[in-house]
Amino acid sequence: MIYILGIESSCDDTAAAVTLDDRLLSNVTANQEVHRNFGGVVPELASRAHLQNIIPVIQAAIQEANISKNQLSAVAFTRGPGLLGSLLVGISFAKSFSLGLKIPIIEVDHLQAHILAHFLRDDTSSKPVPVFPFLCLTVSGGHTQITVVKSPFDFQVIGRTIDDAAGETFDKTAKIMGLPYPGGPMIDAYAKEGNPDAFRFSKPNIPGLDFSFSGLKTSILYFLRDHLKKDPDFIEKNKADLCASIQSVIVDILLQKVKTAADLTGIREIAIAGGVSANFSLRAALLKAQDDFNWNVFIPRLEYSTDNAAMIAITGYFKYCNNDFANLSVAPYARSSF
Repeated sequence: MIYILGIESSCDDTAAAVTLDDRLLSNVTANQEVHRNFGGVVPELASRAHLQNIIPVIQAAIQEANISKNQLSAVAFTRGPGLLGSLLVGISFAKSFSLGLKIPIIEVDHLQAHILAHFLRDDTSSKPVPVFPFLCLTVSGGHTQITVVKSPFDFQVIGRTIDDAAGETFDKTAKIMGLPYPGGPMIDAYAKEGNPDAFRFSKPNIPGLDFSFSGLKTSILYFLRDHLKKDPDFIEKNKADLCASIQSVIVDILLQKVKTAADLTGIREIAIAGGVSANFSLRAALLKAQDDFNWNVFIPRLEYSTDNAAMIAITGYFKYCNNDFANLSVAPYARSSF
């Protein structure tokens, strides 16, 4: 029996989880509400809050798992990408905890963990898991990429954003529209009441499998600026339709690239991961594509879409089985080489 403690502290959520082999025993997250006052994550405030939260969160995860800390086989932690100050809190605790318990530490890439979250097993679900090799569209506030996943240790990125991420486009657009932080879920909520064909926005013409969202973001900014000159209440009057139209074009861009990747590789096992995989419209579009293109689509549960420690723990389990351990000199990184 392999018990893994997973620690996630890459941004503004302090999270801890415990797995027994591939089965999730606990998953605890402390959110940081202070950032709402600033319209985005403030790195210095985030790392301070991690320092306050990390011990009670880890204690709660171990208690919820109904085990003793002495039963742990290893401690897995997010090494990156993320905010360096936030990552340092999680890494420093993992090192100290492992030294005290005389157990190994396991470094985890945040993006790979999002993908491997599909292999979590718990008592409430017996959903099927992707069959290797599969394609995974990872979409978050900082990353947008398509990966061929050949095994838990073999990832090949075949497409990525050349500028902004899809999640950033959601959040920045929401901020332009005056919606509260976090903006992406707000756009998703308003879009459910709107007409996705009400307004048209041009799609970037990027060859291959790479993405680009900077041009779309700029066109939305200019579109709103020009209409607000004519009618200062334009956004308020058309909020639902604007959100639906903006969301529709972003989802279309994502799905077109996934369709191209599936055609090029011949892979029909398609998964999504990352915070934006919680988006209702993206989930619905993928389920429709499953029928249209004869895909097997895998969509994570909502609690495994956003940042969480369960995905760190399951990745740690795979690496533990592969004897892939880190040493105490390991340092965080802000950008992933993956």
